[in-house]
Amino acid sequence: MELFVVLILVTINLLILTQVNVSLVYCFVQQTGFRAREIGKPSRSCAPVVSDDGGKIFDEESYEKDRLAKDAKAMDAMKAVADVELNKKGNGKQQQQLRSPWKWALRKRIWDYMEENDIARFPRPVHHRIPNFVGADLAAKRLIQLPEFQSANIIKVNPDTPQRPVRHFVLEQGKTLLTPQPRLRTGFFSTIQMKELPSLVEIEQCTNSKGVVKYGTPITLNEEYKVDLVVVGSTAVCPRTGARVGKGEGFAELEWGILSAQGNLNAETCLVVTTVHDCQVIENEQDMPEGWALTKHDVPVDIIVTPTRTIQVSNRLPKPSGIFWNLLSPQKLAAIRVLRQLKQETEKKLGEVLPSGPEELLPPLAARNSKKKNSGNNKSGKKQRQPQRPATK
Repeated sequence: MELFVVLILVTINLLILTQVNVSLVYCFVQQTGFRAREIGKPSRSCAPVVSDDGGKIFDEESYEKDRLAKDAKAMDAMKAVADVELNKKGNGKQQQQLRSPWKWALRKRIWDYMEENDIARFPRPVHHRIPNFVGADLAAKRLIQLPEFQSANIIKVNPDTPQRPVRHFVLEQGKTLLTPQPRLRTGFFSTIQMKELPSLVEIEQCTNSKGVVKYGTPITLNEEYKVDLVVVGSTAVCPRTGARVGKGEGFAELEWGILSAQGNLNAETCLVVTTVHDCQVIENEQDMPEGWALTKHDVPVDIIVTPTRTIQVSNRLPKPSGIFWNLLSPQKLAAIRVLRQLKQETEKKLGEVLPSGPEELLPPLAARNSKKKNSGNNKSGKKQRQPQRPATK
């Protein structure tokens, strides 16, 4: 009898301990968002796994490797386009295709100046990027003092490095951060609100592209929300007209066009703010390249914030609204899934086929690579031997 009682007591204690351990594990998951991968099931590269408690895990190493490779490819393409204009390489048709050649001259001037005077900050060199700069954090601190920032609930901020402090302050002040997937290649936008995340997640973890994937909530094209303020990065900006030059890929304009077309922002009333270094502000009219003029899809800014001052644009140019399909090349459309979706839905709604823009002519380097890829065999059917690249030191 005594042995039976002992066995019952031991069993009860084991059950209590088991329950305590389960509770501790549950609390850990709730607080950290951690979730172990199921044994025997491989993870999907770069695809976040959503857990019941709101946490996500994904293969960070694969994500970074893939992101950096695609960023490098995009930058190489932009370098080739710039080479056509700045060095006058390529045929006449390729040069005519560049709608705003003055922008490339201005970009190069600013990028060179920032590097030569050590104003640039990581990642470097800043060429073909939205350039990071000394005092980006000070510019962000000045921006959050704006009444327009303080009254905003949903703020769209670009994903580039110099605006990372802005993204931090948006989250720190309890606002909703709306940020695009890099180059819109993996999706559309994501939102982040710190109050919706596990308590142990820090703001700094959510302000880079990995954090957006891991902790952000992807939103679809047709969700209803209203953007109160837009923050963009710039390479150069004009304080008189608000004319802005980015890095040359046009994604800020595309994102604005999509959001305004879907009614997620009011193109007439939504303010656009940029944070830049003082050297990126083109003070004098004569410092603008000859023949400069914005195209109809360019988005000017209302307010310019630097580490030392806040500039209200006095004579801002008008802002566009919607997508200019006749300017959008088939190549750009093919590369961005959300644009294809929007075009299909719009065509169905209107009952007509929307126009397409001109074909993008490949820059010289890309054209040569394309020819090599398509001519792997010669007329005799034998595979041609490709010359080896010299080894880098």
